[in-house]
Amino acid sequence: MTVNTQPVAERPDRSFFGLPVVEQAQIPPELRSLVARVHDLIDAVANTEADTDTLAEAAATVEAVTGELNVARRQIGTMVQRGLRSGDSEYGTITNIVAGDTNPAAPPLVLERTPEGLRGEVTLNTIYQGPPGLVHGGWIAALLDQAVGSVSGIEVGPGLTAKLEVDYISPTPLFTPLEITSWVEKVEGRKVFVSGQIQAHGKVTAKADGIMVLVRLPES
Repeated sequence: MTVNTQPVAERPDRSFFGLPVVEQAQIPPELRSLVARVHDLIDAVANTEADTDTLAEAAATVEAVTGELNVARRQIGTMVQRGLRSGDSEYGTITNIVAGDTNPAAPPLVLERTPEGLRGEVTLNTIYQGPPGLVHGGWIAALLDQAVGSVSGIEVGPGLTAKLEVDYISPTPLFTPLEITSWVEKVEGRKVFVSGQIQAHGKVTAKADGIMVLVRLPES
């Protein structure tokens, strides 16, 4: 059962941490389209058997485009504020490797609030492969870490992972809708005890238990 000992009104504004915050709606659709195209490019590069001339031409093109994009870069730690269907706001780093809006390597994982905690679905391709046809164990841990960290942030407050224990119950397949859920077990002081799980075809393939430690606000 979720135990929420910190009302929503008392959650710290991310601007208190001195980090720039971008609202989700402020991300240009052109950038979102570029992120999606590069995500496809990563998959294509990882699996291509194109001839060497095509590869050389593609490398030169990507190098040129990279140079154009690098003329202006965001500040490290830039946050994004996302509006959930529940009316809550979620914050995260905009380049988060699991759920970053502008990170082409992210799946990405989109989590929505439920009465129990958070829930989302994601389907992973060979970018995230470990054993043949299966999701890499590190990515399973990363997805669960993101899910339990997010539910702590939504239900209680922002924190950092102090402990995460992952139980790999059965192989998690690629190209399969994965249901990811997370919830808060209890809160003790600054410690938020969280749990989460991944399901494929209605069966749990991995679960995690962790402890998040709430981040202290800077002294004003």
